[in-house]
Amino acid sequence: MTEVRRLEKSEVDAVSALARVVWQATYPALISQAQIDFMLADRYAAERIHAQLDDPRHAWWVAQHNQTLAGFAHASLDGMDCKLDKLYVHPDSQRQGIGRALLATVQDWARAQHARRLWLQVNRGNTQAVAAYQKQGFRILESRIFDIGHGFVMDDHVMERTL
Repeated sequence: MTEVRRLEKSEVDAVSALARVVWQATYPALISQAQIDFMLADRYAAERIHAQLDDPRHAWWVAQHNQTLAGFAHASLDGMDCKLDKLYVHPDSQRQGIGRALLATVQDWARAQHARRLWLQVNRGNTQAVAAYQKQGFRILESRIFDIGHGFVMDDHVMERTL
C-alpha cells in the first residue's frame, strides 16, 4: 500500500538521507562523486527545504510504501508553468507505481495552481528515468548543458507535458 502526502518538517532529514541512497545508486556512472556530494549538500540542505516548505510556490511530498519512506517529490511554480524539480524513489521500491503516484500528486497540485505545463530536467544518461517520463506523456524539448557552479555542469534533457 502506497500513501502520498505532504512532507512534514520533522521528515526533512529522512528525505535528505533517502536522496543520498538514491543518488548513490543512480549517478556514479553519470557524474563524479564530487558533483554528487556538491549537489546533495546544496539541494537537500535542511534550511533550504524548510524555507521551501514555508513558501506557497513550492510543494514537497513523500511516498510511504508499507509504512516506510519510499520516495519523495518537489515541485515549484514557474510563472504559468510548474517545474518538477525532484522525484526520487528508493531503488528497492522502484517499479511498484510509487513514482507514478508521486507524479500524479504533483500534476494535481500544479493544475490546482492553474499551471498549464509541467516541465523537468533529467540527466541525458539516465535512460531509465527518461523512458519513465516519456511513458507518462513527457516529451523532450531540448538537450542542454547547465553550468551549476564550482566547475560542475548538468548534461540534461528538458522535458515537458501539458496539463
